[in-house]
Amino acid sequence: MSLLTTAQRWPRRLRTGLTLLSVLIAVAVVGPWFAGDPTGIVDPRRAGLLPPGASRAVVVLRDGTTRAGQAIRRTATGWVLTRDGADETVPESEVAAAGIRRFWLGTDSVGRDVLARLVAGARVSLGIGGLALLVALVLGVGAGLFAGWTGGLPDAILMRFVDALLAIPMLFLLLFLAAVFRPSLAVLVLFLGFSSWMGVARLVRGQVLSLKERDFVLAARALGAGPWRIAFRHLLPNALTPIAQDGALRLGDLILVEASLSFLGLGVQPPAASWGTMVAEGQEVLANAWWLTLLPTALVAATVIAAALAADGLQELSRSET
Repeated sequence: MSLLTTAQRWPRRLRTGLTLLSVLIAVAVVGPWFAGDPTGIVDPRRAGLLPPGASRAVVVLRDGTTRAGQAIRRTATGWVLTRDGADETVPESEVAAAGIRRFWLGTDSVGRDVLARLVAGARVSLGIGGLALLVALVLGVGAGLFAGWTGGLPDAILMRFVDALLAIPMLFLLLFLAAVFRPSLAVLVLFLGFSSWMGVARLVRGQVLSLKERDFVLAARALGAGPWRIAFRHLLPNALTPIAQDGALRLGDLILVEASLSFLGLGVQPPAASWGTMVAEGQEVLANAWWLTLLPTALVAATVIAAALAADGLQELSRSET
């Protein structure tokens, strides 16, 4: 059976969720090559808080600064820029680039392109969420597999440790740690990953406990397979579907937590763009520039919804296979 035919048999929710996640990931990976500089400031006085679809004549000077106006034309001596009804001539020797620039999703209060910042924020937010999920899965799968397969005293000690960690309100712990330590992308990934592995460990342990008494495990033992060969070759592959389902939901949660921390100023720090920092910056001018808050919020919501759809689809797929 071809891969296309197999994909067509997937539940609609799974296909929708994976498609939306794939689009967001593709934008995060290749988008910055086309969207421009997310930190580039374009004349805040005349290009700040432009609505979506607005355009401005922009002159980039050789010293890196920019000037924006309503119109521009070239003359024998340089460029004539119309700014607030008055013409201003910029000598050719001072100009690095000039032309009409359209801001498809508007600009923020200092004239930065919102589209470029959203794309850059996708790379940061999805990257942090994905790496934190990887940390959580590595720790959680390893701990759950060890506890469930070993049993006895190691299982009891490890699970009591997991229960103790689960009893701590993780959002308050993250807020405390983010306030104590200097925020950085690596620290944020570690914080989120180390605060999320406990649920994965309990899930994997439960799956291993239910699988290790099955006939195929007893048959592998009878054939002389070693304990960890059985664990990694027979038990773990049979637990991948619930792990993938939990991972999809956890990805949405991690991105939401990262956005919350960045919104509070304890996550990604400006001028780096993330969806959370963009929402925080936009709330100050919400009445005049709704797009600064609405657009990153919509992307966070779309990511969480896509992850939830993928998780629901995986659950439906596992039911149909059984």
